Amino acid sequence: AFVLTYRTGQGGRIATEDMARAIGWIFENAAQLEVSTDGYSVWGSSAGARMAANIGSDGTVAFGGDALPKPSAVVMAYTGHTRFTSNEPPTFVVVGDQDGIAPPATMQRRVAALRAQGTRVEYRRYEGLGHGFGLGTGTSAESWVEEAVRFWSEANQQVR
Repeated sequence: AFVLTYRTGQGGRIATEDMARAIGWIFENAAQLEVSTDGYSVWGSSAGARMAANIGSDGTVAFGGDALPKPSAVVMAYTGHTRFTSNEPPTFVVVGDQDGIAPPATMQRRVAALRAQGTRVEYRRYEGLGHGFGLGTGTSAESWVEEAVRFWSEANQQVR
């Protein structure tokens, strides 16, 4: 897993360009890092989920990165991102039912639209949680990371 520190305050495009460059760097240095890039996924929370979704929708090259394969899965946590394309990777979505910044209804509309076009989606709405529940430790979302990893693994198996 890699965590990206990206430029803030300059808009979502600039932040997504940072993510595209970071993915390219990982691909270029995979042997030295001792990681595989096969079936990689992109994850993000809040604004980071918008960046992950943008990479899933359009790929890295659309954001100034190298021409690389699209991710095998996108994992989105509590975001108001609604844009999508006709060729989305499998997508795992989590949100708290008390989220006032990225209301569940926004994510439910995105999930419904993705499902309508045949994209594999899993959606989790957690009771009593607002925006920014992170790993969910000690909350109703406690197992969401493990569920997302399982989803990603299954998405990889379907691609092969």
